[in-house]
Amino acid sequence: MAESLSSLSFQAPSSSFFKVQERDILAELLEDKRSLETKRAYRRDLNDFFHVISDRDPTPQLVSEFLRLERFTAIGLVLNYKSHLIQRGLKEATVNRRLAAIRSLVQFAQKIGKCEWSLEEVQGEKVQVYRDTSGVDQAQYRKLLAVPDRATLKGKRDYAILRLLWDNALRRGEVSKCDRGDFDPDARKLKVLGKGRGTQAQTIDLSSKSTEAIAAWMLAQGTGLATDPLFIALDRVSYGHRLSGNAIYKLVRETAEAAGINKVMSPHRCRHSAITAALDATGGDVRRVQKLSRHSKIETVMIYDDNRAGVQAGVTGLLSDLID
Repeated sequence: MAESLSSLSFQAPSSSFFKVQERDILAELLEDKRSLETKRAYRRDLNDFFHVISDRDPTPQLVSEFLRLERFTAIGLVLNYKSHLIQRGLKEATVNRRLAAIRSLVQFAQKIGKCEWSLEEVQGEKVQVYRDTSGVDQAQYRKLLAVPDRATLKGKRDYAILRLLWDNALRRGEVSKCDRGDFDPDARKLKVLGKGRGTQAQTIDLSSKSTEAIAAWMLAQGTGLATDPLFIALDRVSYGHRLSGNAIYKLVRETAEAAGINKVMSPHRCRHSAITAALDATGGDVRRVQKLSRHSKIETVMIYDDNRAGVQAGVTGLLSDLID
């Protein structure tokens, strides 16, 4: 595939390379992104694109050559790359993410006058988001909360995290990024860096039990600076370092297994569980639950509500009865 794609691009003779010091447009694009996760994802996806089309790393010269291609040559190149991704069996969401990285590069280059075409003609794959919003019910989550030994330092930490994942439906990244100074036990509030909000912290209200759990963990851990991470690793190798999102994922999965929960659990499945339970508790009040979930679109919460209420199953039953 790499050979066939390479034949579409870089028609200029090799002597055109390295004549002048090219502007590092890719580096500038990455610098324009606040999130470290976004920077890493863009770097990884764009590396894959340039390796497939040219068998080379995306140097400033190579990126500039791509951006200077004739419009239809460039579009054909990206469309062939998309076909290549599909042939590799990548999921629709992965294909769309990699195409989005290329579009972002082209759009950034347009803004700084280094590209004269766009990729509007390159459509992504259709993806149905939130197809599975299932989680566990309250009884199962109680079993999960009963696993941490709250007489130990690790148990206090794990219990506090599990409470936040349920009581506030937090994402693992939001939990991981919290600092000690973000927690206000007197006001029962916590500042979190929500998804897609950059450095703009959002203050959320905590339950009394979550507040007590976090306070107990911090007291047992000892004093620290306001800029220290709220939750830290406790293993011998990484002790004191910020607890990563992957570590929180592992914590949830292992705790669920210890609780005898058959469903494979993750922090996001805890979030699904909390949102679904909140809809049950509020009688399907999607506007109130949106305040909890902090989804930017209420339509996303409605997907949870439709799945919870079994809307499709109910209509299917009505249709079945019509012909009996």
